[in-house]
Amino acid sequence: MIRRGLVIAAVLVTVLTIAPMDTPAATMWTDWESATNGGPGSASGTLNGVSVSYSGQVIGSVLNGVSTSWLPVGSFIGGTVTTSPDVVGDEIQLNGNFTGTNTITFGAPVANPLFAIWSLGSPSTAASFDFNATPTLQAGGPNSQFGGSSITVLGNVVNGNEGNGVVQFSGTFNSISWTNTFESYYVFTVGANDPLGPPTAVPEPATLILLGSGLAGVAWRLRKQR
Repeated sequence: MIRRGLVIAAVLVTVLTIAPMDTPAATMWTDWESATNGGPGSASGTLNGVSVSYSGQVIGSVLNGVSTSWLPVGSFIGGTVTTSPDVVGDEIQLNGNFTGTNTITFGAPVANPLFAIWSLGSPSTAASFDFNATPTLQAGGPNSQFGGSSITVLGNVVNGNEGNGVVQFSGTFNSISWTNTFESYYVFTVGANDPLGPPTAVPEPATLILLGSGLAGVAWRLRKQR
């Protein structure tokens, strides 16, 4: 009986210590496929199969994967962000000379979306994005063209004096909206680590083998006792 109890206890410990594989999800960024300049203008693309549409100011765009805005990549990787928007190389350009609201709409709910910003403000002129939700700063630093520094976050507002970086919104979103202040030129794009929500936890293979061995041992002991 003592040995059987020890075997059962070992199996229970195995079951209780099953853990999902600790593999971070790769950050994905929107592939912007079309854009129309205007105030408001529009843009559309896809984020790992999820459609993304944008309505708001557009003064220009880069849609063919040749944007150099997202460099150095170290300024756009950090926290939960594992890849820079440079891997897609697209961008939507603004200057804030627009009194309306800018809105990104997702074709399906997106979990914890990311928002990357390049060259927000200038060294002498601050600029800001005022969002309808509270973001958290994930990465920031200088850009390869004008230098600058990280964007900053205060409540729902992202500020910059030649600011660059990535913020994240916690929760599941169908859309993100914001207004912004004037400065001659800045850029944004959106992404996510897992656009359709967090994956189901999968036990590690080694843990499954250990669990199977423990259960087999319990079965063998009970059969012998009988």
